[in-house]
Amino acid sequence: MLENKETQKIPSITFKTRKNNEFVDVSSDELFNNKTVIVFSLPGAFTPTCSSTHLPRYNELAGVFKENGVDEIICMSVNDAFVMDAWKEDQEAENVTLIPDGNGEFTEGMGMLVDKSDLGFGKRSWRYSMLVKNGVIEKQFIEPEVPGDPFEVSGADTMLNHINPSAKKPEAVSIITKPGCPFCTNAKALLKEKGMTYDEISLGHDATLRSVRAITGNDTVPQIFIGGKHIGGSEELEKYVA
Repeated sequence: MLENKETQKIPSITFKTRKNNEFVDVSSDELFNNKTVIVFSLPGAFTPTCSSTHLPRYNELAGVFKENGVDEIICMSVNDAFVMDAWKEDQEAENVTLIPDGNGEFTEGMGMLVDKSDLGFGKRSWRYSMLVKNGVIEKQFIEPEVPGDPFEVSGADTMLNHINPSAKKPEAVSIITKPGCPFCTNAKALLKEKGMTYDEISLGHDATLRSVRAITGNDTVPQIFIGGKHIGGSEELEKYVA
């Protein structure tokens, strides 16, 4: 039975991280003292649910969490620093701090170290999330103890609903571009200026202007979609954000 540790202090651990191609020790105190921190822990970097949903959604909602008093979002996994750094780069998760719990000491201290030898993983973390204030666990969401890798309660939306049920979430944004397009560059800069995270679909081998025409009825790029609505090109985006 996995134990809920609400009201308890987080384990005191020194993490082996990498910075400027060197190992750098980071303590629990550095990460948690005098801060409000969200931690979500998962079975492994580059694994399907972790890469497709768990990490990306926390990264996407980071700005909303900050508006609601969260100082930092930490992703924890029983992986080494090299793997975690490569995963962060692959995911472009610039809004989340990825911490390697390489020896599983923090995870074991949380009572969340489980045996996944059947998958060839060895000892890994059970999936959970928690809200930590000045080193003390205020709220913890632990996935149900069922076979497989359940993902029901530790996601970013559940955590945000706990912190502020009325918080406004950002709308999903996608932009269709092509290499060398100055209007596309301007549109992306405007989205970043407004703090709007977006997915970019760049035309190339698998998609052409024919696809743009089929989807939007237009022959030009960029084409921007926000919240399921077709906004149009760069000029229409300027009007929209204004």
